Amino acid sequence: MPIRLECLSHTPLQGYFDPAQEVRMEVERVQAAARERVLAYDPELVVVFAPDHYNGFFYDVMPPFCIGAAANSIGDYKSLAGPLAVPGALSRELAASVLAADIDVALSYRMQVDHGCAQALEVLTGGLDRFPVIPVFINSVAPPLATLRRSRLLGEAIGRFLSCTGKRVLVIGSGGMSHEPPVPELASADAEVAERLIDGRNPTPEARNARQARTIAAAKAFAAGTGNMHPLNPEWDRALLERLACELPAVDGMTNEAITRDGGKSAHEIRTWVAAFGALSAYGPYRASLDFYRPIPEWIAGFGAMHAAPAAAASTKKEH
Repeated sequence: MPIRLECLSHTPLQGYFDPAQEVRMEVERVQAAARERVLAYDPELVVVFAPDHYNGFFYDVMPPFCIGAAANSIGDYKSLAGPLAVPGALSRELAASVLAADIDVALSYRMQVDHGCAQALEVLTGGLDRFPVIPVFINSVAPPLATLRRSRLLGEAIGRFLSCTGKRVLVIGSGGMSHEPPVPELASADAEVAERLIDGRNPTPEARNARQARTIAAAKAFAAGTGNMHPLNPEWDRALLERLACELPAVDGMTNEAITRDGGKSAHEIRTWVAAFGALSAYGPYRASLDFYRPIPEWIAGFGAMHAAPAAAASTKKEH
C-alpha cells in the first residue's frame, strides 16, 4: 500500500526570534508546499517520529522508544495544545508487532508531546487531529541514547507493520539537524534542575515562561556570536541528508559520540529522520527530494526539509 514521507526541522523560536524576512518567507513557502503535498495525498494514517525536550518524558522512566496509544500536546512555545487523534487499538497492534520484531519499545496511554511533535503536525496537516496519528517518541536528549542503527531498525519494523494495514500512510520525522540549544544535563545539574529532569511534568506557567525566556536569550546570544554553544555544521548536515537520500544503512556507522562532537548534543534528533526513512525503506527502494536546507542561527538550528516516496510511486505523474 502507498506511503509518503515528510521530514522537517522544528524550532521553538519561530515567532519569538526570527531570521531575516526573506529567510522566514522561504521557510514558510517550503512548509506550505509540504502541507499541500500532504493534503493532496490525504493520508488515512499519520505516524510521526518526534523527540521530547523534558516536557513529556523524564528520568523517572526514560525509554529509548515509546508508542502513544493516547496523546496530548502541552502547547509550549505557541504550538497547538490538545489531544491528538490517536487510534488506540492500532497503536497497540503496532507496539506488539514491533516487539515481535525484537525491537524493545514502550507503550503509553497518557503520552504528553511538546512542540517537537505538535509543530510538525500543525505545519503539515493544519492541526493536531485532522488525521488519525500515532506518535512515536524517540529519546534524543537524555543519555544514555540508543544507537542510530536501532532507530533505523525501529523504523523498518514500523514500516513492515504499516505496509500490511491497507492504509495510505504518511510518516513524519521531526527534528534535527546540527544544533545545541541550552538543554540541561543530569550529570552536571544542581539538585533543583536534576529534580526537574527526573520528574518535571506540568510545570507552573511561571516556570515555563522562565524556561522560554532563557531559550530566547540564548538564541539572541548565539546569533550575535557571543554565546558559547556548539556551532552549526552545514557540511555535516548536508552529508547526513545525502546518506538519508541515497545510502540509509550508512548511518549505522555514526556513533553517538561522533554525533555530539560534529553536530551538537541536540543533533541526536536526527534519529527521527532515520526512523522515518527506515519505515519508508520497508516498502522498497525510494526517491527523496531535498526541499530546503539552511543554517539559521536565530533558531539555533541547521534547518532542513525533505520529502520522499517509493521509487515506483515517485515515477508516476501523481508524484510531486
